[in-house]
Amino acid sequence: MVPMKNSEAVTIQVLVGAGSKNEAKNINGISHFLEHLFFKGTENRPNPGDLDKELDKIGASHNAFTGQELTGYWIKSSGKDFDIILDIMSDIVLNSLFKKEEIEKERNVILQEISMNEDLPIRKVLEDLLKIIYGIYPAGWPIAGTTGTVKKIKRSDILSYQKNSYSAENMIVIVSGGIERNEIIRKINKVFKNLKKGKIKKIQKTKVYQKSPRVKILNKKTDQSHLAIGIPVFNIYDERRYALNILSAVLGGNTSSKLFMEIRQKLGLAYYVGSLIDLQKDTGLLIIRAGVSHDNLEVAIKKISEILSDFKNKGVSKKELKDAKSFIRGQMALSFETTDQVADFYGEHELFYKKIMQPEELLKKIEKVSQNDILKTAREIFRPDKINMAVIGKHHDYKEKEQFYKKLFNKI
Repeated sequence: MVPMKNSEAVTIQVLVGAGSKNEAKNINGISHFLEHLFFKGTENRPNPGDLDKELDKIGASHNAFTGQELTGYWIKSSGKDFDIILDIMSDIVLNSLFKKEEIEKERNVILQEISMNEDLPIRKVLEDLLKIIYGIYPAGWPIAGTTGTVKKIKRSDILSYQKNSYSAENMIVIVSGGIERNEIIRKINKVFKNLKKGKIKKIQKTKVYQKSPRVKILNKKTDQSHLAIGIPVFNIYDERRYALNILSAVLGGNTSSKLFMEIRQKLGLAYYVGSLIDLQKDTGLLIIRAGVSHDNLEVAIKKISEILSDFKNKGVSKKELKDAKSFIRGQMALSFETTDQVADFYGEHELFYKKIMQPEELLKKIEKVSQNDILKTAREIFRPDKINMAVIGKHHDYKEKEQFYKKLFNKI
């Protein structure tokens, strides 16, 4: 429960500790498939669209998402309508019907979603990057699955997966906003009292084996080349993550970052360019992304390599460190203005850490990061044997270019 004084809104979110990394190869995509089906009819709202009509009637927002290690469902409404959204959320989680005819309809919807991703190189390049880094491990599989696996998933597979994953021990209910804590807890306990118990299934631990740079270029007719560089780092529990947050902010986290200033502002090579961090229970990545013209791909990658080498040799200046800390403080303050982002923060802390770190504690950790911490982290991760790159674009000489970029990354 996260009460937010003066908020007129309320968000209820259910997080399930299961995602694509929990799947077997033959049912890859089943977590995402199941997420779709929860909105296709329940015992109390048997027809697709019933719950949408109810939520639209009160002006509520709702959605769901599937990741590699979790699946989430959320509804946001006026605080006055909390009883309605609680009833709908519990109905979705406890009473979904999974009708055969709806499964077949949604199967086609998901196949169209997979086809759409194939036509969106800005997304597809990230999937290709994960394949390069993680290979045969579930972490390298597409969250939505493949056309082949989605076509073969049966209703019995879905029911079995839901039974094994959606148990009380593996689920968290988060409520944030204008609420009265004790009253909400009583209501939550009442509606979820029949949630089944079970055991949390351990997943295969992901390992990364790499001795040299890896590069894969997909020769495809596109208007521009999309590149994604992935650097394996550490997991979500590692104390070095605070230094990594600052490093990523300086590298490509905002419009005054090194990547943005050099690649977009000074050279005019890209519309989008930046970096992001994806930390999980057993893996972690620092990802650099950009979209450039086919002719400027080499120039952009050379500049990115120079920037990484510069971090490795010099770290960050006092001013860059100070500004990055200030940026993170400001971003966190803004994120705590909305009930849905508050629910995300506290829910994921409870799900992954089994304890809540208050924002003040997190900021204290950030403040303690020194220039030396940043330099040490940069030298640990910016190495040839940690560089992976996927590119999608019109490059007929892709084999030669792959070898060229491998040699280039070997100089970092």
